[in-house]
Amino acid sequence: MKNTIVKWTVVTTLGIGGIVAQGPFSTANAASVSDLNKQKEEIESKQQDVESEKNNKNEELDSIHDEQASVEEELERLNTAISTTQVNIIEKKEQIETTKDDVAKLEKQIKATQKRIDERNEVLKDRARAMQETGGAVSYMDVLMGAQSISDLIDRVGAVATIVEADRAILKEQEADKKLLEDSKAELKEKLSSLETMLSELEDMKADLDSKKKEKDKVMAQLEEEEGHVHAEMLSLEEEEAILADQKVAMEKAIELEKQRQAEAARKAEEERKKQEAAEAAAAAEAAAAKAKAAQSSSSSSKSSSSSSSSSSSKSSSSSSSSSSSSAASTPGVSSGNWTKPANGVLTSGLGQRWGTFHAGIDLAATGDNVAIVAAADGVVIRSYTSSSYGEAIFVAHSINGQQYTTVYAHMKSGSRKVSAGQVVSKGQRIGTMGNTGDSQGQHLHFELHKGEWNAAKSNAINPIGIVPI
Repeated sequence: MKNTIVKWTVVTTLGIGGIVAQGPFSTANAASVSDLNKQKEEIESKQQDVESEKNNKNEELDSIHDEQASVEEELERLNTAISTTQVNIIEKKEQIETTKDDVAKLEKQIKATQKRIDERNEVLKDRARAMQETGGAVSYMDVLMGAQSISDLIDRVGAVATIVEADRAILKEQEADKKLLEDSKAELKEKLSSLETMLSELEDMKADLDSKKKEKDKVMAQLEEEEGHVHAEMLSLEEEEAILADQKVAMEKAIELEKQRQAEAARKAEEERKKQEAAEAAAAAEAAAAKAKAAQSSSSSSKSSSSSSSSSSSKSSSSSSSSSSSSAASTPGVSSGNWTKPANGVLTSGLGQRWGTFHAGIDLAATGDNVAIVAAADGVVIRSYTSSSYGEAIFVAHSINGQQYTTVYAHMKSGSRKVSAGQVVSKGQRIGTMGNTGDSQGQHLHFELHKGEWNAAKSNAINPIGIVPI
């Protein structure tokens, strides 16, 4: 119990060097517990803030997921439309190819028709030439009047009728073939034009659908990126939530230890008061006896006894001092005062902007497989865990002269952490070994000092140099 109380003397907010029995001491004790309870309430308030922020992030994730579902649905519709359009394009191309085959057949028919037309033109030319040779015209009446008999007349009438009918047939066929040629050409032109228009429209539709799909793919990529950011923020909030929970546990332990320390202090103060009263009563009795005896020899004997007692007390004090000095010598490297250097090494980086981000602590680098890392001050371990960024890390809460501090020891050697959450540590106590875990580029200790609680934004980080011996 005594060792625990000594360890916790600096952890609490009192900062009192000794135990006294005056009234202000009790007031200070009450104030220290009140301060610790206030700090605990602040931690609980921050826990509520983190929980609220987590709820907001969950709502944000739900919103992103809803948008993703909507975009996914639209993408599915576009993909279906693109597939359908592509099938239609293939069909139209096949129809165009079929039409081209029809065109080839029609061209053959056109050639045949044109040949018949040309042949009839030749017949008509021959008849026209014959008409010129007979005087420019053929008189069907002369032909009839030249009949020698009734039988000859009938033959001549039949011949004329046949010739006239043949001429009419030739003209009709000529007109029909010309019309067929013109209609076939028109039909061909219209069919090709229609198919080419439909094909062009389908290709334009597909290009538009492809463009829309590209935009939706871009939106989906943005949503996935946002989702990644929110998940990262959620992880950060979850880590902060875990650290706050550990801080609360550490603070509850601090309050418990402070109450134990106060009870022990009150007990010792009461014992001291009773001893003081007994000493005063003994002194008063001794003074009364001295006055009654009024003998010089008795007075000399009393002085000799007092001198012997003083000498014995002085020797005892000297022995105690020597023992304390010997104990101090057994822990080299531990500075006097509230703080001590957390590790040996060269200061390679300080607090401030570095590589475009805020470096919230200092770096101490050293070579060797067993470079010790010690607690920079008396305190209570908040958290001892493995972080993706800090690597093997330890958080310790300190309460010095009424002010709460948090120290962070990061990138420790894997498996070297020697303390766990809730454990009380003393200044200079070894808590781990320097390493290169987490987001680290070489063996070193990343050391942070926060005035108050640690938070994810690291807004309470202060420069350890000038406070902690480095």
